[in-house]
Amino acid sequence: MANAATAPLLTRSQEAPPSKEPSIDDVIEMYIGATGVMQLLKAVFVAFAWAFDAQQVFISAFTDAEPRWHCLTAASAGNASCSPAAVSPCDIPPGSWAWDRPAVASVVSEWALNCAGPALVSLPASSFFAGCLAGGFLLTTLADSLLGRKKMLLVSLASTSIAGVLTVFAPNIWAYAALRLVSGFFRSMVGTCTLVLSTELVGKRWRDTVNVTGFFCFAVGFLSLPALAYAFRDASWRNLYVWTSVPCLCYSVLVYFLVQESPRWLLVRGRKQDAMEALRQIMSLNGSCATATSFSMLDACVVHEDNAGASGGGVFATLQAMSGRRWALRRLAAIMATSFGVGMVYLGMPLNVGSLGSNLYLSVTYNALAELPSAVLAWLLIRRANRRSSVVALTTAAGACSLACAAVPRGAAAARMAAEVLSFFAACTAFDVMLVYSTELFPTSVRNSAVGLVRQALVLGGVAAPVLAALGRERSFWSFGLFGVAIGCCGLFVACLPETRGKSMSDTMAEEEERNEGAVASCTGATAGR
Repeated sequence: MANAATAPLLTRSQEAPPSKEPSIDDVIEMYIGATGVMQLLKAVFVAFAWAFDAQQVFISAFTDAEPRWHCLTAASAGNASCSPAAVSPCDIPPGSWAWDRPAVASVVSEWALNCAGPALVSLPASSFFAGCLAGGFLLTTLADSLLGRKKMLLVSLASTSIAGVLTVFAPNIWAYAALRLVSGFFRSMVGTCTLVLSTELVGKRWRDTVNVTGFFCFAVGFLSLPALAYAFRDASWRNLYVWTSVPCLCYSVLVYFLVQESPRWLLVRGRKQDAMEALRQIMSLNGSCATATSFSMLDACVVHEDNAGASGGGVFATLQAMSGRRWALRRLAAIMATSFGVGMVYLGMPLNVGSLGSNLYLSVTYNALAELPSAVLAWLLIRRANRRSSVVALTTAAGACSLACAAVPRGAAAARMAAEVLSFFAACTAFDVMLVYSTELFPTSVRNSAVGLVRQALVLGGVAAPVLAALGRERSFWSFGLFGVAIGCCGLFVACLPETRGKSMSDTMAEEEERNEGAVASCTGATAGR
């Protein structure tokens, strides 16, 4: 029975004994490698969760924006009446000015936060990213251990949706910020679970396609925000949370009924019967049938549960595995520092477009559209250019364009808008390339959690970005200027990392250490002769 079960893996070499037992990837590929149209559509359906993720990330660009205002009385010499040349209405007598739109259109105007200081204005957005940071650390292990990919995705989507619905009833800025914190906490796992689950439902041949589809879905969700905001431009900001949260809740219900758990995760957890049922559902989409005896090869995978699950210990297990290896810790520190600078621009630019002097809806739309060519450019760079030089060039370009936004006079709205979009485009592309780079820098045993830490550094940059954006509403240097300095300087850390293009990836820390022994980059502190 065992020989018959393993026969398909030995067709290429009938005489030589197998060097090792089949891996989970090999066996899963045998069952779902011939991806059909319906199977691919189901994976794309899972990837659509990226759209709801994008809405929650960038919704503050409209709900927390400071509306434009106008004078109600003409300025006269010698009195303190409203002056159209005033930068802020805070120093103008009450009753001499008014908002261009209804006060309920934004939290800033509804709760009179425009004169409360940048810390209070940026509190909701910063709370959201702080929640993302906490959730990324505390919820990461659940997707690999207790809940799995599907249940973790459902919990994240449903909880984020419920928090969004409750936000509609927020009576003040403090309740609003607390609910944004909860929303960010649960939203932190949507992108990761979506990426992993959608790619594990198809064969290797279609994984790149599903990944790119996810990025496009993220752009679609981003693009939907200016359309929704424009439709409710004269209504309450609470409408945006209704129309982004309720559809997300309905989508999570559909995921529960239409999508099955990842067969790979079920095998890793030793749940063979559940894995068989998941595979049977996937195979039925392709019009093929399977019996219990057809899954006899799964026995060879279940025994790998302890080894396969060893890498699912989360970020703390990753740091423990890296302790004592200076080259690993310095690689992680360098790539995380770069991610922090990229995060300030990528997450901060859309929140700061209101200070450009251009139309808010068009400005956010331009940023969302920049996501599409950014994915294409990242794909080209990954295939044909070095990772290290690409990230350095992109972060330098993003920093230069961001500084140009601060240097160009406020009257040149078109020029400032062009520089802002170019900076966002370069930062977005840098992040895509950097994610691929980080997967190649670390061995399989710590790769997932290491990449998770890189993403958390991006979110940490997002925590600081709203405060700078609020400060920059009057002086552009405090937002665009500091954004440019941060990403430009942080991007230089990549220069000390080793190049990984065209090199095979290691599986263990020891293997990576042996490969780099005697040829460690300057950032490892182990260069020969020093």
